[in-house]
Amino acid sequence: GHGVMPSIVCSVEEILNMGYVIAREKVTSTFKIQNTSMLTLRYSMQLDSLSSTRDKDQQRIPSFIMSSLQRTEFVGTQNYSGLSVFSIFPTEGEIVAGKSQDFTVTFSPDHESLYYSDCLKVVLFGKEIAHVIRLKGAAREHPMFVEGGVPLDVPIESLAVTSPPSSQEALNGGKVLPLTLYYKTLQEPAKSILLVLEYIEGESPPVPARAELKVGSIQTAQFASKKSVEFSLESLPLLQQKGFTIEAVKGTLERGQVKCIGVSWVPPADFRVS
Repeated sequence: GHGVMPSIVCSVEEILNMGYVIAREKVTSTFKIQNTSMLTLRYSMQLDSLSSTRDKDQQRIPSFIMSSLQRTEFVGTQNYSGLSVFSIFPTEGEIVAGKSQDFTVTFSPDHESLYYSDCLKVVLFGKEIAHVIRLKGAAREHPMFVEGGVPLDVPIESLAVTSPPSSQEALNGGKVLPLTLYYKTLQEPAKSILLVLEYIEGESPPVPARAELKVGSIQTAQFASKKSVEFSLESLPLLQQKGFTIEAVKGTLERGQVKCIGVSWVPPADFRVS
């Protein structure tokens, strides 16, 4: 007899990011698996969120508390409805030698969160894990998103209802300058984002410290009548007094477009290093 090794090639290597979607809408993405071995492969697709040991796994101390430990499970926020936020089709079958199979992943979040995630395993013959894909996605209630800076929360959703401190409390307590971004169509401030700019003194000529924000518009059927959305940045005079420069203070985004906004800082003349 001849012993042969089952082998596959997947069009997605490690991470399949579904991007941003409006809460309670859905988006799909496809990938391909090719059977590069000499035998027919019997496969099944397994999601960690549907694992029989998931409840037991959730009893562990969260990885963000145990900073010395590497994260070993990748199941993040899930739907309040109890239905899977990610689904895969087909879930099982056979791929003949030399042939390929297309798979469709559906992302359907039912509430706003940045931390939807799951882990998809391609299992051959019911026992061998041939490939692992991390699934990621984010959901917003509004058709625009802003991202960048230092995370101010943890990637595990709490069931507790908490009220964030008022902006004035945050400013007085943290000595932070207010930079507020407004969606023109909504007139609602975005969630807080912390940008850290580190300036190295003594370089000649002076090199400004830099950071970056990303502003994006989500593809959605809900707001199909509006082809574009506008954004603007406020509190600019105060920022400029403190040495900050914003590359784009306002702009227009088409559906599905992402714009990078550079923020730079050079300490003003009266700035004290201490």
